[in-house]
Amino acid sequence: MAIAKAERLMNLALCLLGTRRPLSKRELRESIEAYLEAGSDDSFNRMFERDKDDLRELGLVIETVEGLDGEIGYLARRDSNRLPPITLDAEEAAALGLAAKVWQQARLAGAASGALQKLRAAGLPEDVDPYGPHGALEPRIPVHEAAFEPLMLACRDRRPVVFDYRKASAVQPEQRHVEPWALECWRGHWYLAGWDRDRGAERVFRLSRITGKVRSRGGRCTAPVPDVVTVRETVASWAGETADRSARIRLRSNAGYPLRAKATAVRELGDGWDELEIPYGHGLDAWLVEFGPDVVVLEPAELRADVVDRLRAVAKG
Repeated sequence: MAIAKAERLMNLALCLLGTRRPLSKRELRESIEAYLEAGSDDSFNRMFERDKDDLRELGLVIETVEGLDGEIGYLARRDSNRLPPITLDAEEAAALGLAAKVWQQARLAGAASGALQKLRAAGLPEDVDPYGPHGALEPRIPVHEAAFEPLMLACRDRRPVVFDYRKASAVQPEQRHVEPWALECWRGHWYLAGWDRDRGAERVFRLSRITGKVRSRGGRCTAPVPDVVTVRETVASWAGETADRSARIRLRSNAGYPLRAKATAVRELGDGWDELEIPYGHGLDAWLVEFGPDVVVLEPAELRADVVDRLRAVAKG
């Protein structure tokens, strides 16, 4: 089925690019075998409209022209579908090459490879190798969450979604209705920024906490997308990266290296424990819980209480 559709789209594109005058739907149907095999006029019309939309989404500029007799015709002028010459220096070509090598997923790898092929066709000099100058670099952005691909497509198509999400402080997941804006990787984890319809506010979701399938919802997104979607800034604030106060904790020796890396002061207590002073911001309690019995909060009191509440919730679950 995929091969048949690709062949049909190619034939339609060739017809529209090869004509000097607009072709009517009737003429296109008579010229393309797959359209001749359509069972009815309605079936052909639906197929033709889908194919036309698919070609436009791929970047083909298709003009709609009304003839003197009122009949609608279609054509794709070569001048409108020709990219201008592309001029890239060695550094720019290297940047594109590295970007194309980032993705491990088949869907994104194909798109990146196709983009480089289009640049070659548009005039990228053959002697410029986008991979060569930094061929020793092998950048990778791993994606293990099943939610990544459906959310990526939803962001692209501006489609609302619904999924079950388990907060760090909750035992059971809750259903969330979200208008997705952007996906971003920060410190090895993927996050989704979007508009939470139930809460009427912007929210950021960690993909590893999405349970079950991401399901699309009918209708369009209604909340305006900000000019700048600050995924990293939001997550950094939650993780205490922008904290303006400190917390004191006891940490078991030879444990909690990420906490030690953030510490502004470390003091050995003996008996296998150290005392650390670390930045305190939103979300620090959730992070400390991940270290289990290796961490004891000394102060402030509200942080200690939050950590205890989270540990009790985990124990009950």
